[in-house]
Amino acid sequence: MTGVTDQVAEAAPRERRTSPVELLWDLVFAFAVTQVVTLLARDPTWGGFGRSMLALALVWWAWSAFVWVANAFDDEARELRLVLLVAMGFIFVAGLALPHAFEQRGTLFAVSYAVVRFLHLALYAQASRAGRAQWSAIAGFAITVVVGMALLIAGSFLASGPRTALWLVAAAIDYAGPAWFSRQRLRSLQRVAVAHFAERYGLFVIICLGESIVAIGAQASSALTAHTLVLFSLCFVATVGLWWTYFDELARTAQERLRVHTDPVLAAADAYSYIHLVIVAGIIIFAVGAKLVIEGSGPGGLALCGGVATYLIGQVGFAWRMVGVVEPRRLAVAIVLFAISPIADQLAGWAAAAIVAGLLGGLCVKRSPAPR
Repeated sequence: MTGVTDQVAEAAPRERRTSPVELLWDLVFAFAVTQVVTLLARDPTWGGFGRSMLALALVWWAWSAFVWVANAFDDEARELRLVLLVAMGFIFVAGLALPHAFEQRGTLFAVSYAVVRFLHLALYAQASRAGRAQWSAIAGFAITVVVGMALLIAGSFLASGPRTALWLVAAAIDYAGPAWFSRQRLRSLQRVAVAHFAERYGLFVIICLGESIVAIGAQASSALTAHTLVLFSLCFVATVGLWWTYFDELARTAQERLRVHTDPVLAAADAYSYIHLVIVAGIIIFAVGAKLVIEGSGPGGLALCGGVATYLIGQVGFAWRMVGVVEPRRLAVAIVLFAISPIADQLAGWAAAAIVAGLLGGLCVKRSPAPR
């Protein structure tokens, strides 16, 4: 593979699947995602939306970082298992603090989160010593991790407004590490175990879709009426549509392209680590919208339509980066939903849900041929 040294190629792990300890790791992050939904549902204003998306970006980046480093190890590696188990405890604490991270529990969240990010760097250092990753590439983004985490902890001592601003800077610096400071060196980071890598990101999409089902199911069960059942059914159909549009063809085609890509590390970083955040954010916004629509309060229609539109835009970007084409039908539906979003709250909840379910159903029933 381009840019990968012989040493890394010889030591690279064989293709594998998600290990049991990684599935346990995902369950802890499922809790963190639930806390993001709680944060947004509790404050469905534009300010609350911004804080929730910042929290999601931090949670996503920690999870994604460990996908990369785990991809450089054998699934039976004891050091990988040990660090994942220790990091689970800290990310669970961060998840507990997350709904109040912009209030009184900011320092607890920031310190717990920073420990997880530093454990990731320590594990990558071990991968480098074992010849499974290149230290020159790791050192580049390690600098931005240290700076970002220092700002995150420093910001936790400030008032809510300045804290949010400094945390946004911290996240931007952390995200910019692989993309800006060391992008060329990133090519030689490691060999990508494609099946494991693609499966990990697909599983996170499943986690988020599961959260949407939990959110709408919990809300529907609290007041089980005929009207609620109709809303639940429409939102459930929409959730199935979200699953279908990702897993029916797109995920498999992208995995096949990654397997033969001439620049797999950069392609994987762009398409999965960065663009998938848009996909995940769309599901979370949709989940909150479904919850609010069934509850009959807040900007449920706006979140419902806007969330699905964001999700589809993420899919369009993902397909473009991995396959090299813009899928017109997904893009058209996303544009329609974005156009509807400002007036969606003026519609009855069932009408907004029916529009979303109908448009997604149309994408599923009459899908475009997968690019080859």
